[in-house]
Amino acid sequence: MTLTCFIRYKLDPAKLELFRRYAENWAQIIPACGGDLLGYFLPHEGTNCEGWGLVSFTSLAEYEAYRRRLSEDAKAKENFAFARREGFIFEEYRTFLAAEPQSYLRTVALKG
Repeated sequence: MTLTCFIRYKLDPAKLELFRRYAENWAQIIPACGGDLLGYFLPHEGTNCEGWGLVSFTSLAEYEAYRRRLSEDAKAKENFAFARREGFIFEEYRTFLAAEPQSYLRTVALKG
């Protein structure tokens, strides 16, 4: 079963470029620590203070092992410190979702 950690961020709309940098850093760190990064998403239109990150794992045990590796990783520690220092994240929420296997990572090919 695939579990996806859905992270919702409440952001400072005046500091979205800092959040972009934070997300770019995770693009290297998360896979190196064992997470399957589906992506980070920044506001584009509409609400300007909410961002998302989605990271998948094969099990809750794999997520727990990932969190241990993350807590020891120098680049991860540096990225967390960057966020605290710059203050662009006001709140962070985590929800774990189970993927419906028949729909996970499916695309539809449109024939023209």
